[in-house]
Amino acid sequence: MVTVRYEIVQHNDGWAYKVGDVFSETFASRDEAANAARQAAAEQQLGGRDEEIQFQDARGAWHNEISRGGDRPQTEVDEP
Repeated sequence: MVTVRYEIVQHNDGWAYKVGDVFSETFASRDEAANAARQAAAEQQLGGRDEEIQFQDARGAWHNEISRGGDRPQTEVDEP
């Protein structure tokens, strides 16, 4: 199973959470960023309806596929 890791980091004169190389919005405090990361991680685990999604890969090619509503990743919030 895939694990999505949310990392709390300093960013743009504030704090953010980061997933891979992608940063969230900037928050005024570390606690605000951690709370937002915990909320995002919890929402990531909620199941839903099957949905058709479109995404672009690293080479710039677009793909369409069905994302199963019950296929949810595990999540972790890394709070050093």
